Amino acid sequence: MFQFSPINKDWGMNKNIKPPLPSSTLEIAKNLRKQSTDAELRLWYYLRAKRTLSLKWRRQHPIPPYIVDFYCHQAKLVVELDGGQHEVDVDSRRTTYIRSQSIEVIRFWNHDVLSKTEAVMDEILRVVQIRTLSPSPSPVGEGSRA
Repeated sequence: MFQFSPINKDWGMNKNIKPPLPSSTLEIAKNLRKQSTDAELRLWYYLRAKRTLSLKWRRQHPIPPYIVDFYCHQAKLVVELDGGQHEVDVDSRRTTYIRSQSIEVIRFWNHDVLSKTEAVMDEILRVVQIRTLSPSPSPVGEGSRA
């Protein structure tokens, strides 16, 4: 008979096991995806389906207590798009919290995504490459076998 272990009973004992998200958070994220801005749709076209360095991106992804515009787990990177509705002090607290989770945050204005898409994508790719860069393998003859 299946029994819950103490680790499963207390979510705090194992940091690799996360409690389920409240259904209200999931519903908010779902609604945000349905109400995407033109800038979000434009950027999503380039990020979705592993089109960017074969990385998986999530749109309107919960990082409790927040929901971020775009998230790549492999690069531990959040991309936020800002329009007129964003408040600098709120964004600052949000960014500080997300960075405390070892996740980098980069921000772009909606206008820049729409008018300078290539430059925005270049910056995202630059940051992704920095964050996913692994140490190069040692050369043949220096501790490795060919």
